[in-house]
Amino acid sequence: MFGRRGTDEGSRAKPEFRPPAPPAAASVQPVVETRIASAPAAPRRPVAEPPAPEPRKAQRERSETYYDTKSQVFSALIDTIDLSQLAKLDPESAREEIRDIVNDIIAIKNFAMSISEQEELLEDICNDVLGYGPLEPLLARDDIADIMVNGARQVFIEVNGKVEQTGIRFRDNQQLLNICQRIVSQVGRRVDESSPICDARLPDGSRVNVIAPPLAIDGAALTIRKFKKDKLTLDQLVRFGAISPEGAEVLKIIGRVRCNVIISGGTGSGKTTLLNCLTNYVDRDERVITCEDSAELQLQQPHVVRLETRPPNLEGEGEITMRDLVKNCLRMRPERIIVGEVRGPEVFDLLQAMNTGHDGSMGTIHSNSPRECLNRMESMIAMGGYSLPQRTVREIIVGSVDVIIQAARLRDGSRRITHVTEVIGMEGDVIITQDLVLYNIKGEDASGRLIGEHVSTGVGRPHFWDRARYFGEEQRLATALEAMEKRTD
Repeated sequence: MFGRRGTDEGSRAKPEFRPPAPPAAASVQPVVETRIASAPAAPRRPVAEPPAPEPRKAQRERSETYYDTKSQVFSALIDTIDLSQLAKLDPESAREEIRDIVNDIIAIKNFAMSISEQEELLEDICNDVLGYGPLEPLLARDDIADIMVNGARQVFIEVNGKVEQTGIRFRDNQQLLNICQRIVSQVGRRVDESSPICDARLPDGSRVNVIAPPLAIDGAALTIRKFKKDKLTLDQLVRFGAISPEGAEVLKIIGRVRCNVIISGGTGSGKTTLLNCLTNYVDRDERVITCEDSAELQLQQPHVVRLETRPPNLEGEGEITMRDLVKNCLRMRPERIIVGEVRGPEVFDLLQAMNTGHDGSMGTIHSNSPRECLNRMESMIAMGGYSLPQRTVREIIVGSVDVIIQAARLRDGSRRITHVTEVIGMEGDVIITQDLVLYNIKGEDASGRLIGEHVSTGVGRPHFWDRARYFGEEQRLATALEAMEKRTD
């Protein structure tokens, strides 16, 4: 059988087990030999197909006995299995192979377990060997927004905007660090004592951050920002109450008519989700280039080039910064440039791109209001060492940015678009903005959920009206603004 030590490749006959090296397997080998010699006396217990995971199964507390049993079975499995042969199998065959061997070990050691407990143990061990260990059931749930691992003993999740602790834990800090290394190695990065901080991503685009000992005192800290399997759209955000139907129509037009957009918001407010939604309204024949620290945007267009920064190597060389990527974009004949997150001097290069024929470019910035977003852009340009007069910097911003969309996570955990704001010009040295849509909080219900509504500010002809007319969208824009004003009245 593939995967077991001492087995001819391709043979499905029951093999003789090669005696593992002592002392680690001393307690396992006699049991294995006994089972082979007296197989009829210890028939394999029939195992049912694993049931579909329940939504809250991942949070059930497990006893110390369960973890002790799992540790014994896992040690026996590692002593028995041939990992080099297992690596040649496809994931499904490898999983079946591990299940067969674990069933044998459970029967040999005569653990007293129910069918459901045995299935749970089988699934856990398969996840440990082939997947992300205890994280697998959490990654399978689509209702979780964040997974936060604080060392081997504490795992928290965010569900519906609220953080709660789970009953999941790791065998020890070394298992947790091994899983962190498995995640980051898939995207060509590493995390260890010499490089203890790492940003990475999962295959589905979920954002991963790891900070390992010695910086993390109580064991590695792993944070995963999960993305939903089904990509959200603006229409779905309307159903969730994040924006009104009329407001969503305005956003669709903003994306369609190639306005330069900055999405502003705090951590976890839904900036990346909103950016993904807006890119749905980019024409399918446009060439779009994305620049990110960890590639997580999920654009639907057929002509997309995805670029990702690179950290320095062990010698401190070879780093490719966001600024390097944005500069290089300009030589790649982009029609739109999308920067996943603007954090530093690259904002200057993005603004220059927006102002030199790359209309419809977008980016996200951490800030708490549209006005603060403008201030942060000024600060980030100053961080780049540019000695430009303040007025010149503000003129560059005004000439580049058309719309700022503010996202926020409210205190009840809900996410809302709170401002759709235009940047319209300057008066003296002050940047002038006007709000098109605002979110007003009216109160809260008996369960603590905030009650509010999106309202029009009464602007009947936005500053980007001429751009909308150029793209033939002025009538649609007028209808949306009029409907929003009537709804407010």
